[in-house]
Amino acid sequence: MTHAIDQTPPDPGPLERGLPVDWDLAVRTASRLMNSGPEATREEATELVARLRTDARIAEGHVRDVTGLGHGLALLPADVVDRPGWAEAALHGMAELTAGAELPAVSKVARAVTGRTAGLQLGGLVAYLGGRVLGQYDPFGGADKAGRLLLVAPNIHAAQRALDVPAADFGLWVCLHEATHRLQFTAVPWLRDYFSGEIGRFLSLGRGWTGEGERPSIDKLPELVRAVRSSKGDSLAIVELLQGPEQRAVLDRLLALTTLLEGHADHVMDAVGTDVVPSVATIRQRFTIRRRGGGLVDRLLRALLGVEAKVRQYAVGSAFTSHVVLATGMDGFNKVWEGPETLPLRSELSDPGAWIRRVHG
Repeated sequence: MTHAIDQTPPDPGPLERGLPVDWDLAVRTASRLMNSGPEATREEATELVARLRTDARIAEGHVRDVTGLGHGLALLPADVVDRPGWAEAALHGMAELTAGAELPAVSKVARAVTGRTAGLQLGGLVAYLGGRVLGQYDPFGGADKAGRLLLVAPNIHAAQRALDVPAADFGLWVCLHEATHRLQFTAVPWLRDYFSGEIGRFLSLGRGWTGEGERPSIDKLPELVRAVRSSKGDSLAIVELLQGPEQRAVLDRLLALTTLLEGHADHVMDAVGTDVVPSVATIRQRFTIRRRGGGLVDRLLRALLGVEAKVRQYAVGSAFTSHVVLATGMDGFNKVWEGPETLPLRSELSDPGAWIRRVHG
């Protein structure tokens, strides 16, 4: 895929790689702010950990059967972690993912001050999310940075109780989602580098300069005020107002990709059917309501952190996947994985017929 540059930016001067974040401080902050989770006996905890490890292996086999991806690849284990363990892994993954971003060089003192502030803020954000994340596949995690599947045991335990669904069904259902993400990256050889490259490109474009003809952010204040009033919690719409045209183009590609990845995983975790997860329909119904739930403060935080936008990603991406699979079969859908040029455009996610016409002719 080619990336057209609309305008030539001014020379930003010397560059440094990686975000100015004190990652160790972020890990300590997240661990200090989050609680350990629901109470469970030692026997309950031991049984849950063992079951989730088994479920992860079983789930990936079912995902391979549904998607047609990954047959012949080794079945890899999952890591069952607590909340602080997830926070540390997530932050290390963020550090690795953003290590290639090019930013203007600043003094060591300024970078240290910025890094400390960013570490505290990022630690607080991860602490908030750490009580809600059920699982995660980090394509850049692990000792060899080759990928790591994480299952957050206390959160799975708490969600299963809150939803009042069978524990064995719910754990396997969660594993189906994360196993799908792992196969997306392990069975599609180019996807990992493409994703990290787009992230690095997006961050590098936000160097503080604006291209010729671009208005500074302060001039967009009236638009921001109107957006806040009309956004109904859509923080993504507000973020997009702050981007220049080239950065918006990269953001469009990233949003299209992440929406596809999340929606595809949601489609697969339901497509396995009742033979694998007998209570799958009940789990989906109750879990969808849970995603939309929360009190006023919780909903406000979710909007500010972009969680509401991510919830919409699941629905849009799942509808796109279901439409294409129904129209072309799973083999037809799998053309999305042939290369960056066959990924759906952001506009095609809500018009899957347009993607089918473009890719299938």
